[in-house]
Amino acid sequence: MKAVILNEAGDVGNLQFAEIEKPVIGNDEVLVKVVSVSINPVDVKSRAYEGVLNWIFEEKRPAILGWDISGEVVETGNNVTDFKEGDEVFGMVNFFGRGNAYAEYVAAPAVHLALKPRNITHQQAAAASMAASTAYQALVDVAKIKEGNKVLIHAASGGVGHFAVQIAKNFGAYVIGVSSGKNRDFVLSLGADEHIDYTTENFHEKLQDVNIVIDTLQGKTLSDSVDVVKENGIIITLPTPEIPEDVADRAGQKKVNIEFMMVQSKKETIGAIAGLLEQKVLKPFVYKTFPFEDIAMAHLEVETNRVAGKVIVNL
Repeated sequence: MKAVILNEAGDVGNLQFAEIEKPVIGNDEVLVKVVSVSINPVDVKSRAYEGVLNWIFEEKRPAILGWDISGEVVETGNNVTDFKEGDEVFGMVNFFGRGNAYAEYVAAPAVHLALKPRNITHQQAAAASMAASTAYQALVDVAKIKEGNKVLIHAASGGVGHFAVQIAKNFGAYVIGVSSGKNRDFVLSLGADEHIDYTTENFHEKLQDVNIVIDTLQGKTLSDSVDVVKENGIIITLPTPEIPEDVADRAGQKKVNIEFMMVQSKKETIGAIAGLLEQKVLKPFVYKTFPFEDIAMAHLEVETNRVAGKVIVNL
């Protein structure tokens, strides 16, 4: 089968096409013929930085990047009862670990997949795997979102952000989305009650008594977020577990919780996402699609940090 392999981190030229053996599935796995994959920031960082690549893949080379897939089941392991040959499935495979998604066929643990709702495309399903799972786990599992909560979402037009807006609204929260002005209408169309243009406005001068912050950026954004959160509120930060000491101290004085979260592949999460997609509560926005042979271009697109929604690669 055709796959994209990586022998060492660096620029997109290091993504190499190769013919490799089709994976052999275990008893609890299914073999998926991949239709679409989505490109996440972690894909780009793994490709670009040896430290990130080693963190996830250790010393094993070549590595096959990617975790988000949507496609068709062509074989099932002996213990698998939830899926059969011909089922259309999607999910985030083996995160944190080796997803091996940049390939024509992927061996995936059955518990990391859900049936693809019939009302969405493979492209939308791939888009809703890691990003929607991250938003869901942050808001539901960690923040314990409740009706009436005031929720601030940074980078609200991005991959995680555009799902977080929709999920928070579904729980009956009051949602404030921060993005550039050009994405204002998009963010409001997702259900946000309020929009703040970070290029012309300072959110920490406009807001107070926020219950939940979803921080996808860190730096000054994280620091300023402490100012707007009420006592016993929570900031969920996604980029890195390293919180600057002065920010942690200020949060402690205000009795604001800062929690680093890294998404995990879970049956419960992808099942919940599938349900929300089927109910049309979640609408994935596909920003651009690329053919498999142009996967390097897809990486460059994500690297611009100007993507609204998700970048998808079709096999």
